[in-house]
Amino acid sequence: MKNILLTGGAGFIGSHTVEEILTQTDMTVTIIDRLSYAGNLHRLTDIECWEKEKSRVRFVYHDFRSEFPFFVKRLIGEIDYIIHMGAETHVYNSFTQPRLFAQSNVNGTINMLELAKEIGCEKFIYVGTDEVYGPVIGDQLHKEGEPHRPSNPYAASKSGAEAFVHAYWKSFNVPVVFTNTMNNFAERQDREKFIPKTIYNIYNENPIDIHCEMNEKGNITDISSRCWIHARNHANALVYLLENGTTGERYNVVGERKNVEEIADMIGKTMNKKPDKNFIPFHSYSPGHDMHYGLDGTKMKELGWKPKLDLHDSLEKTVKWILDHKEWL
Repeated sequence: MKNILLTGGAGFIGSHTVEEILTQTDMTVTIIDRLSYAGNLHRLTDIECWEKEKSRVRFVYHDFRSEFPFFVKRLIGEIDYIIHMGAETHVYNSFTQPRLFAQSNVNGTINMLELAKEIGCEKFIYVGTDEVYGPVIGDQLHKEGEPHRPSNPYAASKSGAEAFVHAYWKSFNVPVVFTNTMNNFAERQDREKFIPKTIYNIYNENPIDIHCEMNEKGNITDISSRCWIHARNHANALVYLLENGTTGERYNVVGERKNVEEIADMIGKTMNKKPDKNFIPFHSYSPGHDMHYGLDGTKMKELGWKPKLDLHDSLEKTVKWILDHKEWL
């Protein structure tokens, strides 16, 4: 039976990765998490199969911004795979705390690579973001391996981490696989992110900020867009890459592209409420954030992977789940 070491397993995407492993494989999971504001063990106990499968999960408390002491290594034990997804991810927080993002995302990744180098593993998957590539224009989509052009401290910290992952593959033969993904959503997500924040605001009849570009007359000329993927689709792709990914290769894990107004309207339709939209000129509000992100998913498709859940159905399911579990708002 294979054992996966998963960083950030008490986080939002991490909990869905644990759920994917428990329901779709016979592997065990060892979680490393420091339980910051973004880490919550209730995410794990809320998994439907938790009571039946929890014996396959071990939790090791450690802040990977620090090196791994001997006793923590002993608690971790033998590991077959490492999925490193633990990170600071909130772009707006990175504007005021850039050093924190460097400590967590760069130094933390170095510590994980040192651990992988010491204990050995069959594969080390690094979970990256589309933001390292910077913005796209029009219908452009970034392909794997394009130059990095990060626009904000969060993206810069993730880009720096990728550079160290590449260096450890070249220098020490750590068997790394790179992934880049985009805006994840699903049940149990923090309200700081756009979709649960939008659900909260529509439910409470608050306005929703829609970032856009306007001309001199105040007319909207463009609306911010992202690619959106349900976290279980993302988790499924990571598990798929454990078996099918090639060491040293990069893979984009891609969802569907929609602008933020379209997402707000889809949520409002599910809630049977019309969103109150507050259109904000994008760059005056957030000069370090980008209007459009997009990734090309051809490589994963050619590898044989495709998402199981489509955007419309999974978003509708997420909205209804959150409304039935308002403690997560």
